[in-house]
Amino acid sequence: MNWYFDFVDILILVFVLVMARHTLLRGRYFLHIFQQQGYKFNEYWHWLIDNWNQRVLTPEHILYNIVIFVMLLFISDMVTESAAIIIFTMFGIFWFGPFNYYGGEDSKKPLVLTPRMIRLTIPFALLSLILPAAVTYIAYTGHLPFTRFNIETPEFYAADIYLLSFGWILGNAIIPFFIFIAGLFTKPIEAYVHRHFKKMARKKLAQMPNLTVVAITGSYGKTSTKFMIRDLLSERYAVCSTPGSYNTPMGICKVINNDLEAYHQVLVLEMGARYEGNIDELCDIAEPDISVVTNVGIAHLETFGSQDAIARTKSSIVKRTKKGGKAVLNADDERVIAMGDLRNDLEIITAGLHSGDIRAGNIEYGPKGMEFDITIGEETKTFNMKILGSHNVLNMLLAVAVGQSMGLRLRTMAIAARRIRPVEHRLELKQQGNVTVIDDAFNSNPIGAQNAVETLSEFTSGRRVIITPGMIELGDLQDKKNREFGEQIGSADLDLVILVGKNQTKAIREGIESTGYDMSKVTTVRSLYEANRTMQNYTEDGDIVLYENDLPDSFNE
Repeated sequence: MNWYFDFVDILILVFVLVMARHTLLRGRYFLHIFQQQGYKFNEYWHWLIDNWNQRVLTPEHILYNIVIFVMLLFISDMVTESAAIIIFTMFGIFWFGPFNYYGGEDSKKPLVLTPRMIRLTIPFALLSLILPAAVTYIAYTGHLPFTRFNIETPEFYAADIYLLSFGWILGNAIIPFFIFIAGLFTKPIEAYVHRHFKKMARKKLAQMPNLTVVAITGSYGKTSTKFMIRDLLSERYAVCSTPGSYNTPMGICKVINNDLEAYHQVLVLEMGARYEGNIDELCDIAEPDISVVTNVGIAHLETFGSQDAIARTKSSIVKRTKKGGKAVLNADDERVIAMGDLRNDLEIITAGLHSGDIRAGNIEYGPKGMEFDITIGEETKTFNMKILGSHNVLNMLLAVAVGQSMGLRLRTMAIAARRIRPVEHRLELKQQGNVTVIDDAFNSNPIGAQNAVETLSEFTSGRRVIITPGMIELGDLQDKKNREFGEQIGSADLDLVILVGKNQTKAIREGIESTGYDMSKVTTVRSLYEANRTMQNYTEDGDIVLYENDLPDSFNE
């Protein structure tokens, strides 16, 4: 029977290895979620509440504990120890062997092992290992560490499976909460690091008194406008700008400390905000000579509480503009245009599709981009861009306003605009074989979503398809705005609508149905992977597919 005892001991070891693997992957997953939530305890906690049954306390945890207590309290006397080991290990391997928190797909925004993440991971890993390591030691040796107390151990087998399985399952279940403890441990370190990098950035800017700082904020369009400003100003000036969506204090400090050189004449910064006071924090690092406000929408309404609070926060960039500087404002947004009254010592420049000092007209779309006219005073020039959307016309107007304020001619900017490429995932034109793809997958919002659907509806070269999970982070307005989005989709008379996530897109479906749209053309799938497969089975040469928003992994259903 020695072979049988050896086999059962191997089963115990396999169980430990399976649980160790699952615990490691689960810990990594929650670190990833915490990073996606911007290392914010409050937002991470709300995510845990929203995903309590699917990710935090899963059915596997509950069912396994039920098995443990049923075995221990009711049938332990009738089941041999070897049978208990086989039962527990089989259930453990079956339930915890797989790890499909990403639905079997690669994550859309991978975990980045930044120095901050590494600092967080060390205490988090130690905390996560304490209970599993302790119960494994006790279950195998029968000895309680740091005491003289011993517990009864199995006569024939290597470990007590009841203690071992309960300890590993409990340790696995409470992993999400160790993030809070680890975060508190590292909080003083992060505060010191932040102060150090901010001090370095301010010192470097103080050593460059002739540098012009251009700062952009707004609910939507910040990144696109930033890159347009960068590309226009690069016709005459040496420009340094933050890459991608770098719009946080540490993102800005990183660019100033690492990328800004003595020969640069202009620094273009994007300033983001999720809470009141965020813009002031960024302006404490770099006060703008020229401030740009794209709009005041309802992005991050959950954290701000109201659109008026968003407007107050965005207006801080105008209040903090250096004396004698310039403010470029969206003339089509009443909350933005009102910011011009906050200062009487700034040059206020307005730009808009419908009003303002700088205006646009005659917008036309095509498979290679769009064409439109820009007028400043009596001068009008035609701009051609490989970018789509009327909101991008507005972004260009704001960029032209900055360029004009720094002495660039309209003709020069029209030539430069032809070379501008779309920001990745923002109405970006692509080709997949002979199918045209409009990639608007980054951070959908009500204005951008409406513009994207309008843009798609302008195409007549093939069948028009939209793939979308709708919009998030809109607070109490989320269902309302998604329903309105659905109404826009229904009114556009598209050929196929693919909705991603049954619960997430319920309001969109209701909005589409209210327009009398043929609901046989609407299909709902569980993931982006399924959406792509559905699209590929449907599309033919010449068709156009719009990807409108792509929610992060933390919002997968």
